[in-house]
Amino acid sequence: MSENLKTIKEIADEIGVSKQAVWQKIKKESSIDLRQFTSKKGNTVYVNVDGQKAINTAFLNKTSTKKRQRKDFVDDNVDNSVDGNPEGNEEILFLRNLVSELQSEKKDLHKLLDQQQRLALQDKKVLEEYKSEINELKALKMPSQETEFKHLDNQYKDEVNALKEKLENLQEQIKDQKRIEEQEKPRKWWGLWRK
Repeated sequence: MSENLKTIKEIADEIGVSKQAVWQKIKKESSIDLRQFTSKKGNTVYVNVDGQKAINTAFLNKTSTKKRQRKDFVDDNVDNSVDGNPEGNEEILFLRNLVSELQSEKKDLHKLLDQQQRLALQDKKVLEEYKSEINELKALKMPSQETEFKHLDNQYKDEVNALKEKLENLQEQIKDQKRIEEQEKPRKWWGLWRK
């Protein structure tokens, strides 16, 4: 890789902002068409020297900073020179830009937090509605399966007992029938002395 190429992270570190701030700046600045300044290797985007200059310029651009200063009610008429050093102005503008970026991110985070809280309340409300519906269904007191099984079990036992009685009666009748048949059977003459 050429030494001239840098990642967005490296550029962000040099400027002193986050990677997200660099990406937001690129999206906001219509003058930066990143495609002409970048190459991609794997998932990493590398920016050439011209792209790096464009990004640095965007962060130090006085007009975009002034728009943001007005939006955030910063007084542009105050002399911002540091000890009469005009280079200090660039540093102050950069810091103001950084502060405004952080304020913007903070507002976005507040919006997300509000949305999350609203969703949590909605979830809680739905959960309470489900709980009340479940309690209403329980209140209907539908016959439990256990009671039904006991009823079926008792019915089955009664039927089995009745069948056992019938079987015992039949067995008794069969025994009685065999005894009667044995008694009525004519005896052979040779079997008379055996008894």
